[in-house]
Amino acid sequence: MTQDPARLDGKLAVITGGGSGIGEATAHVFAQAGATVVVAGRRLAPLEKVAKAIGGHAITCEVSDQDDVRALFAKARKITGRIDVLLNNAGGPGPIAPVAEVDMTDWVGCMNINLVGAMYCLQEAAKIMTAQGSGSIINMSSLMGIQGYPMRSAYVASKFALIGITETMARELGPVGVRVNALMPGAVSGENMDRILARRAAAEGRPAPEIERENYTDVAALKRWVTPEEVGRAALYYASDLSSAITGDKMKVDCGRF
Repeated sequence: MTQDPARLDGKLAVITGGGSGIGEATAHVFAQAGATVVVAGRRLAPLEKVAKAIGGHAITCEVSDQDDVRALFAKARKITGRIDVLLNNAGGPGPIAPVAEVDMTDWVGCMNINLVGAMYCLQEAAKIMTAQGSGSIINMSSLMGIQGYPMRSAYVASKFALIGITETMARELGPVGVRVNALMPGAVSGENMDRILARRAAAEGRPAPEIERENYTDVAALKRWVTPEEVGRAALYYASDLSSAITGDKMKVDCGRF
């Protein structure tokens, strides 16, 4: 009997931004598929809550600090001697303002987390996975990684860049058996989206429900939000042997916003 290709038994997965939202949901999905899961993030309390619920491990890490990232991967690797999956998920929405008016300190801050932090994680994962000759890296991009969006230039720039890096790394690491793909969620329900709606409502002087319908739910073919668990199941596809022949790919998880 061959092993179910959807299973992650015996594999270790690192999830950055693992204390809430998509990261938390994916941690549960991966654990249910048999993986040993390391959740990483800035705040220990939510990480420990997730780790306890899934029988995993919590490690604090500020992804924009390279030394912190190196320490994270070193600690994670000691658990089983390997790192088989990276969900490169840590990030923030960045400033919400027109290009002409955006605070550049906030803009650069967003890039330092969403892009530079992602690169720090990719460097460490690439070294470890190259040495072991296998692995799956999943970069968390966005629909805003393939189309521009008003008021969100920092986030858009970071997520576009991740698509290019995904394709680059897929070509670099393919010969050693490491796959690199990107997920592009649409609007995902949860606290992060609630904060974005509130900030947009303040910036645009319009009610949040109106912005929600006009920009997020009514424009989707399925007329609803994406749930974090749905993104987690898409991540499992890329993490597992269900996608064993797929690399350099990008997948929309967006309820049909095309």
